[in-house]
Amino acid sequence: MSAPIANYLLTNDDLYLMGKGVWYRSYEKLGAHPCNNDGVEGYWFAVWAPDVKSVRVIGDFNDWDTEATYLACTPTGGVWYGFVPGATEGQLYKYLIETAHGDLLYKADPYAFHAECPPGTASRTADISGYAWQDEKYMASRAKQDFFKRPLNIFECHLGSWKRHPDGLAGNGDPDSDDHAGSYLTYDELSVELVDYVKQMGYSHIEILPVMEHPFDGSWGYQITGYFAPTSRYGKPTQFKHFVDACHQAGIGVILDWVPGGFCRDEQGLVHFNGDKLYEKEEHPNWGTFKFDFTRNEVRNFLTSNLLYWVSEYHADGIRMDGVTSMLYLNFGVDDPGQKKFNSRGTEEDDASIDFIRTCNDTMGKYYPDVMMIAEESTAWPLVTYPTSDGGLGFHFKWDMGWMNDTLHYMQTDFPYRPGNHKLLTFSTMYQFNENFILPLSHDEVVHGKCSLITRMPGDYWRQFAGMRALALYQMTHAGGKLNFMGNEIGQFIEWRYYEGIQYFLTEEYESHAHQQHYVAALNRLYESQPALWQDSYSPEGFDWIDADNADQCIISFARHGDDEKDDLVIVINFEVNPHEDFRLGVPRPGIYEEVFNSDDEEFGGSGVTNRGVKFKTEEEPWNRQEQSIELRIPPLGGTILRYVGPLPKKRTRKTTAKASTSAKSATKAASKVTKSATAGKAAAKKAPSRKTSATKTGNTKVAGKSKAPSTSASKGGTAKARSAGAAKSE
Repeated sequence: MSAPIANYLLTNDDLYLMGKGVWYRSYEKLGAHPCNNDGVEGYWFAVWAPDVKSVRVIGDFNDWDTEATYLACTPTGGVWYGFVPGATEGQLYKYLIETAHGDLLYKADPYAFHAECPPGTASRTADISGYAWQDEKYMASRAKQDFFKRPLNIFECHLGSWKRHPDGLAGNGDPDSDDHAGSYLTYDELSVELVDYVKQMGYSHIEILPVMEHPFDGSWGYQITGYFAPTSRYGKPTQFKHFVDACHQAGIGVILDWVPGGFCRDEQGLVHFNGDKLYEKEEHPNWGTFKFDFTRNEVRNFLTSNLLYWVSEYHADGIRMDGVTSMLYLNFGVDDPGQKKFNSRGTEEDDASIDFIRTCNDTMGKYYPDVMMIAEESTAWPLVTYPTSDGGLGFHFKWDMGWMNDTLHYMQTDFPYRPGNHKLLTFSTMYQFNENFILPLSHDEVVHGKCSLITRMPGDYWRQFAGMRALALYQMTHAGGKLNFMGNEIGQFIEWRYYEGIQYFLTEEYESHAHQQHYVAALNRLYESQPALWQDSYSPEGFDWIDADNADQCIISFARHGDDEKDDLVIVINFEVNPHEDFRLGVPRPGIYEEVFNSDDEEFGGSGVTNRGVKFKTEEEPWNRQEQSIELRIPPLGGTILRYVGPLPKKRTRKTTAKASTSAKSATKAASKVTKSATAGKAAAKKAPSRKTSATKTGNTKVAGKSKAPSTSASKGGTAKARSAGAAKSE
């Protein structure tokens, strides 16, 4: 038997909290809920629709009779409610709202937990209670972890186009549609296939493009009508819970994209919900959507409740707030100076939106402190990832759009011109610890004519795949979290198409794509296994440049540090097609180093310019502002990662013993014991000669007893003594 109706009756406290904007679990009473009234089973309905003449609920349970079920209104607050006996799970319904102007509006339920599969627009009754979660161990572990001391390697995914069934049907299974790309995988199928794939590839998290119900496939989920309903394209709400549960049981976190910046204008949705502006403030100048009115507490309450709902009911591990930039500025997207607005201080910050954002982050921190809040913010707005108590916005992480733009601009530069663009590679390190950054190579970079990542790479196929490997290596070793959109990991040549699956068949038919997929999986596993790449990824202690200025050779080198110096790594990446032999590189401390990863390994499709099996012993040769250095091979259009193995062996004292032959003994038999003793003593006192220190290079200067490396331009000479066989392959 379902819960008694008394559990859903609205109280004065509920209405008061909603009016204040702090009824954070309003979804527990608003919307449609199974219940019993004196033993009669049915559904409870409640909807906020102030200043209207009447509200009726119509649906399968009353044959869509517009006169069958009128709802009552609370004395204050504008909430309409009622009980429908006999209503059962899975039935379609809408609210019929009679506005103050006498118009009749057919509206989907803003709080509906389930919806009709598009192109249908109705809501659907659902019971989301009673799911038996199996992720207790994962959730307990999550509660103990530090966001900033664990790997963060995200696979960004659109569920409807990761894979499709090869059945020639439309996504929703319609056989009469012009869409023949294949029907969608269900949540249950994704719980196996997608989870297994992400686990196999070594990612730590899946980030899902908005899973909330949306009418238009081409919006990718970013224009929402059902904020509380997982899209029915792939199944039921409980099946989506099962998907998240499966992720957790596989040790994979789930991040959901969330869109509080605006909603779509479809008439069954939130737009003009009571015949006038209710949820909306104004139309967005660029996107044709409507901005939420954050000055209205009930609207803030709707969204804050929704934010907590996805974490409470679906165990989301993180929320990425979409379009933060569009919320921060009053005049985002406004080009006409005459149309611009200003706040009371005469500036362009949207104070109501800023306050809402801070409230969201503080509220999440209060109730679910182990859930990540991530901002998609593309400007230099300060303190995005600082606490609100310090004047920040309160996010945990921010997408580094500057790194993404600069890096991709550099990677698409043809090789002869890369030296002139070298600063695009290094500029991000000037601000990399100003915020807690995630480095995104997201869906936005592979659509709308921007080309796929691999088609941005100059050169022939070999160079393009080598460029992809170099890009991935740079992203994975740069400070910050990581995010890659599906398809990046196989080097798909076409742009992402939301209406068909990723071309994973390429990995079965073409060796280069299989190598790329294998490479990314190996790189992901390396990242996870090396604490230096993530333990101090958001603090300056985790990164040191070795050489940032070798523009002529298009080479960068740096060190990454973890909490324990034994985990230190040295990274060298060559963004040019020429390999280098006997390349001298300064290293942070004396000792022995070995190569743990090389993007040019033949198993990844590279030319094989590696340092496999070599133990590099540092020499007392100052270089790159380091007191010691090594010589190694640098691959073409690729990089190497060196691990510190341990200290150099201690210099041993070698004793020289005078050897006297029998004949010599006979010849010196008469010699005095004093003479023999003195001779033996001198021989025993001889020490092995000390190791000769290499001459200091021209231009070095002594500072406080330490040898300072020459300038970068001076250090470049002589580092590349020969070309390897790999050069011919890369050229």
